[in-house]
Amino acid sequence: MRITFPILTLSRGGAQRMLVELANRLAEIGHEVTIVMPSSGIVEYQMKCPILFAGADLISEDDFPAGDVIVSNYYKTVSVAQRASELGKGVHIRLALCYEPTFLPDNNESFASYHLSPNLLVLSRWQQGIVHMNHGIKGRIVPIGLSSDFYNMHIREASSKLVVTAIVRKPEGGFSGHRDQGYLLQQLDLIKGQHPEVEIDLITPPGEYAESSWLQSLFADGHYRLRTPSNDEELRYHYNESNIFVSSSTYDSGSLPGLEAMRCGAALVTVYSGGNLEYCVHRSNCMMSYRYENRLAEDVVTLIRDKEQRERLAKKGETGSLRFTWERSMQIFQSELFELLSRHG
Repeated sequence: MRITFPILTLSRGGAQRMLVELANRLAEIGHEVTIVMPSSGIVEYQMKCPILFAGADLISEDDFPAGDVIVSNYYKTVSVAQRASELGKGVHIRLALCYEPTFLPDNNESFASYHLSPNLLVLSRWQQGIVHMNHGIKGRIVPIGLSSDFYNMHIREASSKLVVTAIVRKPEGGFSGHRDQGYLLQQLDLIKGQHPEVEIDLITPPGEYAESSWLQSLFADGHYRLRTPSNDEELRYHYNESNIFVSSSTYDSGSLPGLEAMRCGAALVTVYSGGNLEYCVHRSNCMMSYRYENRLAEDVVTLIRDKEQRERLAKKGETGSLRFTWERSMQIFQSELFELLSRHG
């Protein structure tokens, strides 16, 4: 197949990681994959397929090569992908990596974007249900995966210090509200107040840290330890340093970091975010609470004080995460593309 992905940015993040993994793996097995990006597009991943940069800040339908399939993702790529499809440059299939209308600006535009194509792929049953309820389209599920680069290095056993880790992203720009980071920091402070011996690490992309005065201010007094991994090897190490990984996100279609932390052997304490029900079972492989219960710190403290339960949840989470692979995700994605393409003759 000739597959074109219009993508706005390939900066580090869960949604971009899925696009990278799918595009690279499809290219590796022989598909002709092309990525089309605006002239200002950022590429922080190693790509195994060609990238065509548009001559402007916005992608035009004229920038698309002829192909069999066009895979849009974020709502700002949908209308141009549909126009390119109408010019005969491929069947338009949307891979929705999130449901944007609920938590991002310009929800009138993002809501209407779901009416442009009936060909929809989603990440989870939760996301599938939301889109079906609001638009009548039942998307097919392509699950998130994990790279073999993430695994348990068994280094935390040699450390006497207990480490609690979370990810923070820059709030500037309005794209982190669903992470509820104010609540996260409040809960981390409660944990530190009860257990001052615990070390709290915050992971943030180095580019975002350099750009964000809010992120920089978090570390001014040394209350938290800064971690700015520039690649998967460094990120894996930081997950492995952690005994407990905490997520406060209330709205995720896939919630990849929690799964990555599980694979690396950390016990997960999380807020219900919808998509994380694909791999989370409360008190079986994690501690999960609804946001209204205001219980995040309490659950972390429970695991700090109960080593046996902490290690049991971590082991169960690590074992359960093994079924999530990018190879499986790619195979499901490829099958769905073939099926949807066959319907269009």
